[in-house]
Parts: sequence; structure tokens; C-alpha cells
Amino acid sequence: MMELNTQRMEDFKGIYKYLVVFVGLAFLFIFIRLWSLQVIKGSDLRRLSENNCVRLRENPADRGMLLDRKGHILAHNRPSFEVYLIPEDLKSNPEVLVEVGRILNTTQDEIEQKIKAQKKRAPFKPVRIKSDIDWKELAVLESNRVHLPGLLVDVRPMRAYDYGSLASHLIGYLGEVDENELKQSKETPYRMGALIGKYGVEYRWENDLRGTDGGRQIEVDALGREIRPLGIVEPFPGNNLFLTIDLALQKTAEEAYQDKNGALVAMDPQTGRILAMVSKPSFEPNIFARNILSEEWKSLVENPHHPLQNKGIQGQYPAGSTFKIVTAIAGLESGMITPNTQFICQGAFPYGNRNFRCWKEGGHGAISLHRALVESCDIYFYQVGLKVGVDLIAHYANEFGLGKMTGISLPHERPGTVPSSSWKKKRFGVPWYTGETLSFSVGQGYLNATPLQLLMLISGVANGGKQYLPQVVERVEDIYGKKIKEYPPVELRKANVSEKTLKIVQEALRGAVNDPHGTGWTCALKDVKVAGKTGTAQVVRLPDNFKKGDMDRVPLKFRDHAWFVAYAPFEDPKIAIAVLVEHGGFGASAAAPIAKKVIEKYLNLEPSPPFKMADKQSDLDHAD
Repeated sequence: MMELNTQRMEDFKGIYKYLVVFVGLAFLFIFIRLWSLQVIKGSDLRRLSENNCVRLRENPADRGMLLDRKGHILAHNRPSFEVYLIPEDLKSNPEVLVEVGRILNTTQDEIEQKIKAQKKRAPFKPVRIKSDIDWKELAVLESNRVHLPGLLVDVRPMRAYDYGSLASHLIGYLGEVDENELKQSKETPYRMGALIGKYGVEYRWENDLRGTDGGRQIEVDALGREIRPLGIVEPFPGNNLFLTIDLALQKTAEEAYQDKNGALVAMDPQTGRILAMVSKPSFEPNIFARNILSEEWKSLVENPHHPLQNKGIQGQYPAGSTFKIVTAIAGLESGMITPNTQFICQGAFPYGNRNFRCWKEGGHGAISLHRALVESCDIYFYQVGLKVGVDLIAHYANEFGLGKMTGISLPHERPGTVPSSSWKKKRFGVPWYTGETLSFSVGQGYLNATPLQLLMLISGVANGGKQYLPQVVERVEDIYGKKIKEYPPVELRKANVSEKTLKIVQEALRGAVNDPHGTGWTCALKDVKVAGKTGTAQVVRLPDNFKKGDMDRVPLKFRDHAWFVAYAPFEDPKIAIAVLVEHGGFGASAAAPIAKKVIEKYLNLEPSPPFKMADKQSDLDHAD
């Protein structure tokens, strides 16, 4: 027995040193692990631990309202129930994804993609799965919430546009902040998933409209259920914007278009304040507020009529016969013509190897400036253009703001194009040919303008040459009604044109609407004198033997655009307007009646039927 115990002691001594080494290594590993957890990762783990029992709930501020000039609400906020999931709570409860997807009628893959898309999300920060759920979905989620750890249903403000697509291009829409905007917003930081202005007034006045977000610090249990609030910071709403547009006038303008496409801009010529802005087709801004679906976005961007484009400031079109106003001013100011200068119109003007036609097939005969503007004689202005030359016409076009952006506070404005001899040489490397001046003098060729630019032209004629900055916001107020900002009229410049020349042109524009053979007769009013000019802008060049009665057989996309610019009352202009009907044909029949309805509404006149002014009414319906 003694020998056996001695043998065992010897065996134990043999493995003792290995046991000591093993225990030592074990304690070393434990020490290293404790060092890592408590020293190296201590602060991160402490934060995770606190987040596991204390959660931060964001409380977004209400966005400021948009109102028209009379205080009618155009955009406000309404409560929206939104569904969030906390990914950290789902790791041990993957079945929650399936159940939530079933209730919300979405797939597990779609939910997982939304979670993965939040790459820079802080730990335990909720991920929005669906916005604006209905009452039925809300009831089912709340009744099963105890069985769905990681689920959060919260109430957030959602942008609401009660008038749908009304003035949508002016008002704009919201969208979720992207990574570039998050990087660029250092001074005014946004939270991930926040909705910000992406277009229109919502975009340009983002800093005024967005409020200051608040939040809540909440203690939760192991299943993520709220136990008690620990701290609350109340949000503060954004400021309210009073726009310059008139709601009733905007409705009238949009209804007047019916199923037509195009643009309309109306302005007070004495202040530059925009009274109405229409772009057709329009879009529904509410679909952006609730997160637009991919198929909805695709239908908008692939629509050949470009519903997302604000055609009033982005659409660039040949000005057509509305440009004859500029050609007339250039002729008078240069001394190349006088009001009594006559030219012969026989329906066609041979120049080079082609005939330049007048809209009136039989011609106007001997005609002077007043009648040429009233009846929109093309051949008269071909000959004025040849006398004056391209560069002088371009100079006076620039005087009235054509060929440059107006400076309106809306995104993506386009400058249009006013060609000149130097412009063509720089652009194409070839000289200007005199034959091109004929097309330019009647608003065709290389010339392009936006409806807002032609509105600036007619406003400048109406008010004596003044160019006011077009404005869409009148003032900014806080929630208590205190004025934060005001936007008084801003005179940009005054066209260097004599009062005598403007008087001659003004009288002719009054005649264009009110004289028996005026092309704008469809805008004539009983009690108020309107001054205006029709225009027809070619989309494609038509053959020389083309008859105006054949236009109905031309495919819609190749038909002429219809223009009408006007102001009223003639003696004391209070409204100026530019109307474009895409592929509408003739300005007298397509565009002028729209302008008439808007002018009647703004001046509080009773709607009146068109006057039957001449035995050539059928010709005037097809007038340029």
C-alpha cells in the first residue's frame, strides 16, 4: 500500500507542472478578456447596455405651413402612424419579421432590405418599415405587440396637400434625405430618414419651413416595451410661408386647361409677384410625402409629357409671333421704321431659294406697323427684321430679359436662347446668314424662351419697361404670427426703350385684342380693355404647300405650340399673363381663351361669351 501511494505521488508530481501552466494560462486569458471588455471596449459596451434598457425616441417637429396670399392653407401636416423595427431586438426573435410582413402585406425580404439600407444606423435606432398605415393594420399590430419584440408604432407628422396636384410645380414636394444631403448639412444636421424639401418652394425655403426636432428618453424592458419616460425635449414647429399666388385664381387657371398640356404664369406687372403658376400635366405631391413607390416614380419619369418639369420656368419653346413685339421695338428704336412705314404682304415673301409665308394665305396688302401687330402679319416683320438685323433685335430682346434667367427663387430655371451673329459663330463656328434673320424676326429659328420670360416681356411693355424680380413668397411668419421675413418688390432694371415706342406698341397690342381684325379677339372683355399678342410656334418645318386646314392630320407631337401674352386693364395694368398650350395649334383658338378666364377671375368680372367681331372670324380662329 505504501508503495502504491508513493507511486501516485510521483505521478502527480509529473503532471503538476502542466496543471500549473494550464491554470496560469486560463487566468491569463480571463484577465485579457476582462481587460478587453472593461478597458478597451468598456465605453462601447456601456453604451450598448444603456441602449438596451434606455432608448431614444425622436419626435420630429411639424413643418411650417404653406398658405396663399389670402391665408388659405395649401400645405400642412397631419398625423401618420408609422411602423419601426429595432434590428438588435430581432436577432433572437426572427419570427417577428414574418409576422409583421404578414400584417403589413409585405415580404420578409423587403423588410430586410430596408434594414440593410440603413448602413450608418446607430445601435438600437429604429428602422422605418412602413408609413401611414391604416386603422386596421394599426389595430392588429397593437393587439399583438406583446408578442412582437422589436416592434415600434409611432405617430409622426406627415405633409398633406389638401388640393392634390394644384400648383404642385410651385409648391414642390418632400423626399427622404440622402447621403449627400446628410454630409452637406453640417450646420443644420438631419436625422437619417428625415423628409426634406426636394423641389419648388418646399426646397428653396427648407431652412424656414423645417422646425427643431425634439425627442424622448425612455426606459424599456427586455422585450423592448416602454416602462417609463426618463426625459423629454419638446419639438418646435417651423415657420409658415405666405405665397404670392391666389388659390381661387390658381384653380381657375388649372381648370381652364382641361385636358391640354402646357404652362401658364400670371404676375402683377407693378410688383413682380406671381399670381398663378400652372404646368400641365402636373403630379400629386402627396405620393412623395408617403414615400413614392418605384412604379409610381417610373410612370412619372417615363411620361413623354414630362409631368415633373415646371414648364413655366424650364420649358424652352420658340416664341412665335409674340416675339414680333421685340422686332417692332427694335425697328422703332433703331429708326429703321416709323409707325407709318408700309410693306406689301401678298401671302408669301420670296427670299433666296424659298418662299417665306404669312399665316394669311391671300396676304394683308399694304400694311403699316399698327395693323401688322394687330393682325400679326409675318411678311411685314420679315422685312423689318432684314432692315434692323439680327444683332439689334437680339439687343432689345435682352433688354426685356430674354436669353437669361429671371432670378425667380425656384430651382432649375432655364435661360432660353437669344441668337446673334457672335452667338452662332461661337456655337457652330459658321457666320450668320441673312435668311436666318427672317425666321428670327417672327420668333422662330434658334430663338427659345420660357413662358416666364415672355411674361417678363409683356409685363415690361405694360409698366413702361420695368423689369421686376418674379417672386413666389410674400412673407414668412412664425407660429405666433410674427413676421420673420418680408419680400418687397425688387426692380431689376429698366429697358432702355423710349416711352414713345412703348406707347405705339401698347396701342397695337390693345388693337390685337379689341380691333375687328385683331388676332387676340377671343380674349376681348366687355367692360375692361385687354392688350395682348397671339403666337404660333412651329415644332417642325412644314412643307411649302401645307394648308392651315390640314393641321388636324398632323400627328399631335408635330403640331404647333399656341401662345398668348396679355395684360389688363389696359389703362392701369394689374395682371400680366403668358399662356402656352403645347401642340395646341393657334394662339387665338387655344391659348387666348384660357387667358381670358384667368383675367376675368382676377378682376372679378362676370364670365362673358366670345365676341363675334368680324366676318373673317374663321380666319382669326387660325391666326398666328
